[in-house]
Amino acid sequence: MDGVTSYQSGGVRNGDLHKYSHSIGSNIQKISQNVKSMQQLVNQLGTDQDNQQLRAQLHQVQHYTGGLAKDTTVELRTFKSLPVPPGQDSRTWHMQAERLTREFSQALNDFQTAQRQAASKEKEALKKARADSDAHYFEDGKHGAALLDLGESENKGRSQQSQMQIQMEQEQEMQALQERESQIRQLESDIMDVNQIFKDLATMVHEQGEVVDSIEANVESAQVHVSQASTQLTQARQYQNKARRKKLCLIGIGLVVLTVIIIIIVLSSRN
Repeated sequence: MDGVTSYQSGGVRNGDLHKYSHSIGSNIQKISQNVKSMQQLVNQLGTDQDNQQLRAQLHQVQHYTGGLAKDTTVELRTFKSLPVPPGQDSRTWHMQAERLTREFSQALNDFQTAQRQAASKEKEALKKARADSDAHYFEDGKHGAALLDLGESENKGRSQQSQMQIQMEQEQEMQALQERESQIRQLESDIMDVNQIFKDLATMVHEQGEVVDSIEANVESAQVHVSQASTQLTQARQYQNKARRKKLCLIGIGLVVLTVIIIIIVLSSRN
């Protein structure tokens, strides 16, 4: 994956403090690098560079980073629970654990900010795509009405072909919109996962007042954003159902009008 720092789960298993410390620090750097990649991709959403491939890459980066954050939480919990080897200063390792916790908390905060920005921009882009889809439908409807000026047999054949083409395009657009909605739901789920990581982190460092304050603030903010996102997705689905019913009604009306005109033409030709 270009421009993205990937990872392999499993972590360090031999109980060595040095190796755990190095692994956690390395993971934090990877999270920060992936956040930068996410921000670059997020900045392209809603622009001319926005396309399905870009959105897929964005979701892949953020999903990998979420998994890396989960692994880092497990390693940090293990690191803090390991006994200090004999002859080593426990205060040194305690300070090391505090430093890694602060850096991890900051990296998570940056990651969650990028997630929220991505969710916000994707919702805006999805709303615009729905509006464009409706606009295309009405344009296609006008095009179909224009075909009524043709001769009877030619009109009927082209009208059927036009209706089939419109239906295929609408199905493709609907599938694309549903896929984007599914990606947004996955993104919101990943945001909730990071929210849970903040809670786990707060439990591990409850003695560190300043760090806990920062973590609790992120937890509360994440809950608000997820709640708002769920409401917006519900409204989007309701809008989609209304638009679909409207399209079916208009297609039905168009077919009725077409049938009436054909009957009139047939009767006129007989007279």
